[in-house]
Amino acid sequence: MQENCFICNKHHGTITTSGSTIYEDDYVYVGHIDNNGKPNYLGHIMIDLKRHVPTLAEMNPDEAKAFGVIMARLSKALKEIENAEHVYALVSGNSVPHLHMHLVARYPNTPEQYWGPFAVYDSPNARMGKNSEVTELCNRIKTYLETNPYE
Repeated sequence: MQENCFICNKHHGTITTSGSTIYEDDYVYVGHIDNNGKPNYLGHIMIDLKRHVPTLAEMNPDEAKAFGVIMARLSKALKEIENAEHVYALVSGNSVPHLHMHLVARYPNTPEQYWGPFAVYDSPNARMGKNSEVTELCNRIKTYLETNPYE
């Protein structure tokens, strides 16, 4: 753990974020993005590697497998239960040097000029919600993962 790392602190419970834990195992932690008390874009999921490494290149094989499998499962959940028509996936690492991936749902009828992982936030049909709605979404995805094991 790096003491000044936002993601490490989140994993150790010293920082609270919107929603609830969607999934956690020995390698990854999954939750919803937090917008500092403002409405959240519903369906912006974060996959955090538990071990503090800066990029994809530093993952070991077990971490890489866990990261890839949960990425696929979450993307499927967003499509099947939240009706996303597309799921964006990106790793930036510019502001927080701890490996994490953004999965961002794009919903039907989003105008093409708002296609993109962060452009969807500005779409006229953006699904924005308070913490209670984020928690409900987290619980739906968690239940989906529990009832649809990876095979």
